[in-house]
Amino acid sequence: MAKIQKSITDEICDYLKKQKLSPIPVQTLNEEAESTRYFGGDLKEFIAAAKTLGAKGIFVEELYLEDDEFYYDSGMDDEEYMALYGNENVECKCCGEDCKCKKGKKAKDDDSDVDAVYFEPEDLDGLDLTLLKPQMAKFLDRIGEACGARLTVPGVDHLEVEIFADWYDEFAELVDEASEAIEIDPTDALRQAQAVYEAGEKAAKAKGTKKIAAHPPKKNKK
Repeated sequence: MAKIQKSITDEICDYLKKQKLSPIPVQTLNEEAESTRYFGGDLKEFIAAAKTLGAKGIFVEELYLEDDEFYYDSGMDDEEYMALYGNENVECKCCGEDCKCKKGKKAKDDDSDVDAVYFEPEDLDGLDLTLLKPQMAKFLDRIGEACGARLTVPGVDHLEVEIFADWYDEFAELVDEASEAIEIDPTDALRQAQAVYEAGEKAAKAKGTKKIAAHPPKKNKK
């Protein structure tokens, strides 16, 4: 059996342990907040790390499921979008040739069908992800509910970890899957979303029509 070669990080951690120091795995997720270190382990490991750092207490911030988590966010703001794509004088469905909004760029002809339009993931910012993952709808009733907590060890360098409820992990996985579908093929994702939306509208309309037919207005007695 081939011997697994240790990474440089593993070698450094082994050396720290020999020096009676506990290596604490962290991540830098926000370059603008370099004093915050994101812990790479679970809750028990985080507590052990906090004790190693001599913490006397831990900040606990409750986290809540927010309604905007149900909508796609590419992470690109309007300024970044314009810097990347500029005003290309392309035709879009709402502005015409002089496009000033983040909509699809016209690719073939004057047909306004989505099939003739190419989209970037950023064009779908704000798309309702439940149209791509209908299973997400079951979490709508949980909006505003506590879904986890952010734990922080106070200090000059803040050690931080976020712990979430099992149901939120399930929700987050669906968000990731829907977002990935958009990033792989945004045009196809939009087509699927439109199909689900139109099917829902049709079903709602049919249900309303059926209800009226089953319960016709009563005639006024003379």
